Amino acid sequence: MPGYDTVPVTGWGRTAPTSAYLVRPRSYEETVAAIRECAAPGRRGGIARGLGRAYGDAAQNAGGAVLDMTGLNQIHAIDAAGGAVLCDAGISLHKLMEVLLPLGWFVPVSPGTRFVTVGGAIGADIHGKNHHVSGSFSRHVLALELLTADGEIRVVERGTELFDATTGGMGLTGVILTATVQLQRVETSLMSVDTERAADLDDLMARLTATDHRYRYSVAWIDLLARGAAMGRSVLTRGDHAPLEALPARVRHAPLAFHPGRLPSAPSFLPEGLLGRTSVGLFNELWYRKAPKSRVGEIQKLSTFFHPLDGVPHWNRIYGRSGFVQYQFVVGYGKEESLRRIVERISDRRCPSFLAVLKRFGEGDPGWLSFPMPGWTLALDIPASLPELGVFLDELDEEVAAADGRIYLAKDSRLRPELLSAMYPRLEDFRSLRARLDPRGVFRSDLSRRLNL
Repeated sequence: MPGYDTVPVTGWGRTAPTSAYLVRPRSYEETVAAIRECAAPGRRGGIARGLGRAYGDAAQNAGGAVLDMTGLNQIHAIDAAGGAVLCDAGISLHKLMEVLLPLGWFVPVSPGTRFVTVGGAIGADIHGKNHHVSGSFSRHVLALELLTADGEIRVVERGTELFDATTGGMGLTGVILTATVQLQRVETSLMSVDTERAADLDDLMARLTATDHRYRYSVAWIDLLARGAAMGRSVLTRGDHAPLEALPARVRHAPLAFHPGRLPSAPSFLPEGLLGRTSVGLFNELWYRKAPKSRVGEIQKLSTFFHPLDGVPHWNRIYGRSGFVQYQFVVGYGKEESLRRIVERISDRRCPSFLAVLKRFGEGDPGWLSFPMPGWTLALDIPASLPELGVFLDELDEEVAAADGRIYLAKDSRLRPELLSAMYPRLEDFRSLRARLDPRGVFRSDLSRRLNL
């Protein structure tokens, strides 16, 4: 596209870079003009991109355009009484927290980083530690404005086909311009947190099943290098927003203050193999041993509980130049044996993952390609340099599909397309709507080409 720079683009995992024309619109009019240019004959389409936290190739578009939407990042209206915000899709959850927490409101769903945009949160239909209570992000979106392939801006309401195709649709129905989001009322910007250790995977699942209903937020760090009787040993962390009366006297004067700390950036280059089995095994041992067997009511910062890695800018560099693969799947309740087999295979394979978490999902939301479904979800980071990693993950994909589970598209960079329809029953509906809405394929990404979306 004339007048635009060609740049290499990767996901947060820093694997499989491709080059695209980078477009930085600063108004809705510029965004419309860019999409019309993407639709011109001979162009390779375009895809919206936020802060680049999708791990795989969802916001890449080899030879085409990538629209950096972070320049459209304004809040247009706040209903401070009813708890709703109308904002640009390019605004980050971090900025929303800075503005809304002092007013006593928090975002309804947050993933493991606050450096994602509202548009990205909708396009990936993100989930958090509260899915078993609150569902995914789209459940709290009241309406959105969508720029479609014909250059028109449409108001998209909940309960419509276009809404359900867009929430979880990975940006392939159009560019989300604005959204109205219902918020969560809070009394403080701190968390009341309970922590306990689980001896193995069965112990962990039993604790989660029996007591998760008591907590708004719940997550377990799991040691995937532990084997034998200790396989799946975990540190379980759960909590809720701390009420005002639970705060220590020293912080009650500013209960809604939000000042997340930051550490120095990870170095731009680290040697391959730094996160090998020995080093990760040592980390996992220390992390498990230092965790309390049982601790109740600890007061923590929001950033500590929700976003610990955000304190280290560019933490994805610690995996070296080869990057890493984030692998996340879900299998339904009643499929616990499948989960055990997968965890055992990962443990036997000695995958050096120190960022591995297990959570329970509640009811899924209507998004046709939305990832969550009732069941168990496991996410882990694996160095991309691990020998024969692709073959191993292909085998795990087969296990997941056989258990009627699915892989999270926002983190995927390598799923084989033939497995997709088994994982997402509304896939053909999504393809059919895309064919009607965007017959020339204006909205494209490396992910859409790889999986024939």
